[in-house]
Amino acid sequence: MAKKPTVKKNEISGNLNGSRSKKISSKAYEKELARQQIELVKLQEWVKDTGHRVAIIFEGRDAAGKGGTIKRITEALNPRICQVVALPAPTEREQTQWYFQRYVPHLPAAGEIIIFDRSWYNRAGVERVMGFCSEEEYKEFMRSCPEFERMLVRSGIQLIKYWFSVSDEEQERRFQKRLTDPTKRWKLSPMDLESRKRWVDYSKAKDTMFAHTDIKQAPWYVVASDVKKHARINCISHLLSLIPYKDLTPELIELEERPEQRGYVRPPMDDQTFVPEVHNSV
Repeated sequence: MAKKPTVKKNEISGNLNGSRSKKISSKAYEKELARQQIELVKLQEWVKDTGHRVAIIFEGRDAAGKGGTIKRITEALNPRICQVVALPAPTEREQTQWYFQRYVPHLPAAGEIIIFDRSWYNRAGVERVMGFCSEEEYKEFMRSCPEFERMLVRSGIQLIKYWFSVSDEEQERRFQKRLTDPTKRWKLSPMDLESRKRWVDYSKAKDTMFAHTDIKQAPWYVVASDVKKHARINCISHLLSLIPYKDLTPELIELEERPEQRGYVRPPMDDQTFVPEVHNSV
């Protein structure tokens, strides 16, 4: 199995347990993240070569850091192999289907890694708290979800579930920051603002969800996410440890000298429409 990257203790000011008073330095974080992303590429090549199937679920409160972690996982990977699924609200037709039906088409085929940025657990979270499902629909989900997931595991899919845990104070700080950051205003939806008022309700829903769905075949892994950099490194490190990949990096390719190009005359530059050069380095 490929050697897993580790963070050297002397590179960190403190530990990675989520404490806001002792954070990893930016230099150490970037160095470790770069190492982990190389390992993720190795993992990807192994998944492709062996036909392994991986489904990863990311759940947690709004502003818990799920999206940032997903970006760091996927940014160096081939989107044809590692895909992110973030489904919108169900249509009227989908609301009449078997609940898991809209998720099934997105499950991984051989040689694929599928990341669910929120998943079928919407029913145990937002739908339960906001009253978007009936009591019977909720109870049926709690009964059938463990069996559905056991079925996926029996079929050969490796199912990995992460819950990003953020404190009330840190979530509020991130919400306030989004108000002043033009690039993050879109992250504050009406649903996010409503969830802000219902911290206890979401906590109770999460506790009940864990009690029913934290099963041996597909356990929940909790990521302490008050410090985003720690959460990203801890989550990726754990993910790498769960998949028994091997280093299948191909031999280095030597590029031959390009043959001389003949018989081609480029059309006049004036015949082409170029993007205006707002920034010109010359």
